[in-house]
Amino acid sequence: VQLVESGGGSVQAGGSLKLSCAASGYIFGTCEMAWYRQAPGKKRELVSSISVEEVPTYAGSVKGRFTISRDNGKDTMYLQMNSLKTEDTALYYCARAQLQYSGGTFVCRGGRPDPKYRGQGTQVTVSS
Repeated sequence: VQLVESGGGSVQAGGSLKLSCAASGYIFGTCEMAWYRQAPGKKRELVSSISVEEVPTYAGSVKGRFTISRDNGKDTMYLQMNSLKTEDTALYYCARAQLQYSGGTFVCRGGRPDPKYRGQGTQVTVSS
C-alpha cells in the first residue's frame, strides 16, 4: 500500500503547479482522499479533500485558487494550484482513510483521511 506524490517545484508568485498523488495496493475509489501541507515551524494544514463521490472541500486560504480532482481509473488524485502565493510554500502530502482487508483486497473502511496514512510528500516553494 503506497501513496506517491509528485509535481512539486519552485515557482514565482502568481504561477501554477499541478500535484499528483498515485495510489497503489488498495481500491483507490473506495477512499476519501486529502491534501495536507506543512511549512517549517507551522502547524499542519488540511488543504483540500475529495470524497468518494468527488465532492471537494477546501481550506479558506486556498479556495478559488486550488482545484482538487481524482481519476479512479488511474488511481490518482490531483491538486491544481493557481495564483500561488509565498505563503503556499510547504511540503505537500496526500493522505487516505484507514483501510480494511475485505474480499482479498484492501478497501477503505470509511472515515476521513488520516495524516498518518500519507505519502512522503512533494515540496512546493513559491518565491516573490
